[in-house]
This record gives sequence, C-alpha cells and structure tokens, in this order.
Amino acid sequence: MAHASVNSAVSERAAQVRLMIFDVDGVLTDGRLYFSAEGELLKAFDTLDGQGLKLLAASGIQLALITGRRSQIVAARAQELGIAWVYQGVRDKAVAFAELLSQAHYTAEQCGYMGDDWPDLPVMLKVAFAAAPANAHAEVLARAHWVARAQGGAGAVREACDLILQAQHSYTKLLLTACGQA
Repeated sequence: MAHASVNSAVSERAAQVRLMIFDVDGVLTDGRLYFSAEGELLKAFDTLDGQGLKLLAASGIQLALITGRRSQIVAARAQELGIAWVYQGVRDKAVAFAELLSQAHYTAEQCGYMGDDWPDLPVMLKVAFAAAPANAHAEVLARAHWVARAQGGAGAVREACDLILQAQHSYTKLLLTACGQA
C-alpha cells in the first residue's frame, strides 16, 4: 500500500473529494520552462501522474486544471487525459475556482486541490483536501493537509490520486481490474 502512514484526518478529507483540481506548473510538471531555439515552450509530464488521473476519472471523480499560464501543450495533455474543466491564463485562481464550482455544480467541501506556490493558496484554503508536492514553497507546505513524498512532475500527482482512491475504497478494485482479477 502506497500510503500506509496517512492519518485518519487526511483520509477523511480525501474521502470527500468529488472534484480534484490541479495546478500545472510545479505540480503536473517539474515547474521548469523549457524553450527551444525557436522560442517554443516545452513541458514534460510524468506518465505515472497521467495514469493516476485516469484512475480518478474511472472511479467517478471529476478533474480540473487551474493554471496561471496559457499553453497549447496543457490543452493537448488535458484533452488526452479527458479533463473537461481547464482554466488557463488565470490571474486569480480564487475567481477561476468560484467559476468552476458554479459550472460544475460542486461545493468547496467536495473539492480537492494540489498546488505548489502562493497563487494556489486562496483555493487550497477553501477546499476539503489541500495537497502539495514535496518541493512546494514552504508557505504552501505549511498550509497543505497532505504533502506528497514525490516532487511536482515526478509522481506527486500519482501519490495524491492513489491516496484519494484508497480513502474512497476504490484503489483495490481498480488494481484488481488492472491485474485482470476483478
């Protein structure tokens, strides 16, 4: 089991999540921005994170991205993963979060959010389950309900996904299905 040391309060929070929201840079990516010689912006995503997101969706949890940057790469990755709610170029994540709640018909108490830096704090302070990658800023780490062992873009999202699935008792069923034993 990946999260044997998770305390019951964190599990209770993760069990409430019906809509899980992620920042992109520093969470789904390592936070570095790569530019080609032609000035093209490049980002790298971890395939383990992508599988975790697919598993959350398979268990009925809605997914969303709220990011400060605007990128076709993010739009393509979100489409590949079937993420319907994507907010890019967001200056105020609290405003985007309120809009998302209105459109998706969820309450803040039904949401989780994973972020890594100060712009994420307004949303993290409102949701039921606030998560952060290991390399998040110290102020974010201090306010997160749970911190992944992995860094952003290197498995932190998968850890969060696994934790939510375990808290909602979906993990074993999905694993057995993956093993062809369901």
